[in-house]
Amino acid sequence: MSNLLANMSSGQLKQAINIKEQIEALESKLAALLGGTPAATPAALPKKRTMSAAGRARIAAAQRARWAKLAGKRTKATAKPRRKMSPKARKRLSQLAKARWAKAKAAGKATLKG
Repeated sequence: MSNLLANMSSGQLKQAINIKEQIEALESKLAALLGGTPAATPAALPKKRTMSAAGRARIAAAQRARWAKLAGKRTKATAKPRRKMSPKARKRLSQLAKARWAKAKAAGKATLKG
């Protein structure tokens, strides 16, 4: 709305103010006829309730506790036992790796890629 007001001329602003005043006068007349109060403007409406910092902290702590409990269950329930490699298999893999490196170095390469 501020952009709209910035683009208006002074004559247009005066006309808008005049129309707004007429609307407010008509609303108060209507309220007097109907026996009520004029319609509440957004500024006159009560503010929404807010949560205290202590209440927010209690909720956050409870949520952290729920996540910790869930994470604890997840790690224990889904953890698979670690598989062990026999010394014979480890020695074989070591020999294969040494052979790959020897071949790469013989070709004058500093990495195994490409």
